[in-house]
Amino acid sequence: MGTATKTLYDTDFAEWCARTADLVRAGRFDEVDLEHVAEEIEDMGKRDRRAATNRTRVLLMHLLKWAAQPEKRSPSWEATITEQRRRLNAIFEDSGSIRAFVQENLAGIYREAAKDALREMGRSQGLPVRCPWTAENILDTDFLPDPLSLTQK
Repeated sequence: MGTATKTLYDTDFAEWCARTADLVRAGRFDEVDLEHVAEEIEDMGKRDRRAATNRTRVLLMHLLKWAAQPEKRSPSWEATITEQRRRLNAIFEDSGSIRAFVQENLAGIYREAAKDALREMGRSQGLPVRCPWTAENILDTDFLPDPLSLTQK
C-alpha cells in the first residue's frame, strides 16, 4: 500500500478503515496495509478481553456487595448485575474463547473486584480471599448470592 494510505492510518483512522475494507472487498490485497491490519485485528481481541474482564469485575463487585450488605440491597444493584450478565453473555456468544479467558483469570479478576467492593463499602477486610462462586453461578441469570454464602467458603 502506498505511503499516502499509511499516513491516512495516522491522520484519519475511520477513513483508513473504510478504504481498507473497500480494498479487501475488491480483492486488491497487494494494496492493503497488512502491518496495520494485523495490529488492528490483534487489538480487537484485546479490547474484547478487557471489556469482558471489566464487566466481570463489576459483576463480581455487585455480587459481593449484595451478599455482604443485604440491608443495603437495591434495585440499582440488581439492575447492574443483570446488565453485566447480559453484556457478558453477548460477548461470549461472539467469542467463546473469551468465556474461557474469563474463567481462567477469574481468581485475579475476583481479587480486583473484592478490593473495589471493600473500598465502596468503606471496609478494609471481611470478604473471602477466593471467589466464593463458580463461573457458572456468576453468569447464571437466576443466581443472587445468599448472605451466608460469604461465610460458607
